[in-house]
Amino acid sequence: MPASWYPPFPDDIPTHPLLVIDYELIKARDQAEIDRLWEAGTKLGFWYLKNHGVTEEANGMFDMGAETMALPMEEKMKFEQGDDGMSFGYKAAGANAVDATGELDTIEFINVAKDDAIAWPKHARRTYPSTVNARMESTISPFVRKSLDVNNTILEIFNDRLELPKGALSERHSLEEFSGSEARITKNPPKQPGDTKQAIGSHTDFGSLSFLHNRLGGLQVLVPSSDSWQYVKPIPGHAICNIGDALSIFSGGILRSNLHRVLPAPGAQATLERWSLVFFTRPGNSVILRALVEDSSIIKQAVDKNPEKNFETGATSFDWFSRRIKYQRVNNRTGPETWKASRGTEHVDA
Repeated sequence: MPASWYPPFPDDIPTHPLLVIDYELIKARDQAEIDRLWEAGTKLGFWYLKNHGVTEEANGMFDMGAETMALPMEEKMKFEQGDDGMSFGYKAAGANAVDATGELDTIEFINVAKDDAIAWPKHARRTYPSTVNARMESTISPFVRKSLDVNNTILEIFNDRLELPKGALSERHSLEEFSGSEARITKNPPKQPGDTKQAIGSHTDFGSLSFLHNRLGGLQVLVPSSDSWQYVKPIPGHAICNIGDALSIFSGGILRSNLHRVLPAPGAQATLERWSLVFFTRPGNSVILRALVEDSSIIKQAVDKNPEKNFETGATSFDWFSRRIKYQRVNNRTGPETWKASRGTEHVDA
């Protein structure tokens, strides 16, 4: 289970200095704080978020994750994701590749669809283990709803700064439409001596906004315009937020979907299981991923300045997301081309 006490993050390991954004000030539409959020979103695409009001619900989610991972493997596998590109459900360690060589990941996780959390007690997308069902009303649905509120508020801020028509981004993330939005609890085993395996390989996120809660190190970001990876230090009470492919595409690349990965926690933290919790906000399944050039002169100018980049994917959010999920699965692997097929905005043809 998640530990009640954690060794400190090592002082001698370089970390990337993310901006700390105060969600209470963002909600109050404090202009200086909005400017700082915009800076974070356009330069690195990552930031800390404090005063978000979701700590209690996040703690309950960690408990649900521990209860679920403690189930017998035979029981968990009844609710496995499968190989067809669906994300919701259980994923065992080693089911995904982390790079083009086919190296296996080391994490297991349970994903719960936003649509199921909102529809409960009905099943909208799939069924889940008993431990998930037992906490759906008391824990999961409140966490999902609060996370949606946080991410939707940030989307509104970005909508205005991109000079989009009011509600343009919100309409593409409708609560009513099925989407890939989901809550995920991840467990990674303690580091073994000499182990340098990646828990999750280098990637950009699939959707629009990610809202991450973790207690141990391991997350690394690739510093822009360099080949340097740096840890992001976890800070108690602070979530880590980042932009994904969809929002970057909508904005014509103004908002940055940055490469990141997960390694074993450093220092004394490596001796513990690493648990993390994230809520992914993703566009509705039918939404086409393309730059919103007709709706914003700022976005049009950004696209015109980068003619070599493709902001007309021709893909729906569902197709984009399903492709990425499907071709990470080792059961679908035929060679390095499978890994290439799973890539998003981070992929560049040689």
